Amino acid sequence: MEYRVLGRTGLKVSKLCLGTMMFGSWGTSDQGDVTKIIGTALDAGVNFLDTSDNYSGGESEELVGKALADLGARDRVVLATKCHMPMGEDPNSRGNSRRWIFQEVENSLRRLGTDWIDLYQIHRPDLTTDIDETLGALTDLVRAGKIRYFGTSTFPAHLLVEAHWTSQFRARERFVCEQAPYSLLVRGVEGDVLPVCEKLGTGVITWSPLAGGWLSGTYRKDRELPFTIRSFVLPERYDMRLSENQRKLEAVEAFAELAERTGVSLIELSLAFVLQHPAVTSVIIGPRTAEHLDSQLSAAEVSLGADVLDEIDRIVPPGVTLNPHDAGWRHPALEDQARRRR
Repeated sequence: MEYRVLGRTGLKVSKLCLGTMMFGSWGTSDQGDVTKIIGTALDAGVNFLDTSDNYSGGESEELVGKALADLGARDRVVLATKCHMPMGEDPNSRGNSRRWIFQEVENSLRRLGTDWIDLYQIHRPDLTTDIDETLGALTDLVRAGKIRYFGTSTFPAHLLVEAHWTSQFRARERFVCEQAPYSLLVRGVEGDVLPVCEKLGTGVITWSPLAGGWLSGTYRKDRELPFTIRSFVLPERYDMRLSENQRKLEAVEAFAELAERTGVSLIELSLAFVLQHPAVTSVIIGPRTAEHLDSQLSAAEVSLGADVLDEIDRIVPPGVTLNPHDAGWRHPALEDQARRRR
């Protein structure tokens, strides 16, 4: 397993990061299965785990914490989690305010059964909270020893630049990484986020490299499309009546044919593509079963030639996201009510 330095820190993380969104009621709640998956990943050289407070309402953090304790692995794992998403009906149990960040760090520490969090990430932008308040809270948590580093997830490039300069002017600790949506079907970050991260020396962790299952091999024209929890909760990303999703299916067919000609699986092609971008530090894989994990770990050994990368660009051009709903965050200024006269 190759290890890469996260941004300008001295922290070395495996180029594959074990994502745990499928641990809990959204996937599997079996502690034995979770511990086995984490143990297998560690044996393969993965030293980077990513979770979130809101995954299955905190259950994912609890399962991860118990697994690390059972494996005696906490000290050799770079453990990342997040806050921002709603964790209850209270309007202050969400967002990026100082009050909520302080409260939710303590909750995550308790659920994870640890004294510190290696990487604490702000899960989405919160335009109602000044970025200086967020950076100030995170800086204080670093100095208190609760967290070691902090980063962002699914932030647009202009907010990353604003945060960078705020850190400079206000003498705050800085965001060391951005967790961005990136795959063969979701390439929008190539036009701004990835170049900005390279310029600022910000590490990049990518999520959903299989595009929410579209690149797993189960979405093909010659078979019945699967119905999952995600397709129920996020119909705009899976409803085949939408032309954007029809284009995704056509692209998947072309990528599957390219993978076969290249002598790799579609999963390996998809992960290797993301891993080869020079701005990318680590790619999150999110298996629900041990079999899923095995099919993804092998991608760490795959390298794509220039001819394959050129063919990928012909199927989905650089900087293009086939379905805008896959981008992960939409600026409120683009909503209808923000663009109409009141």
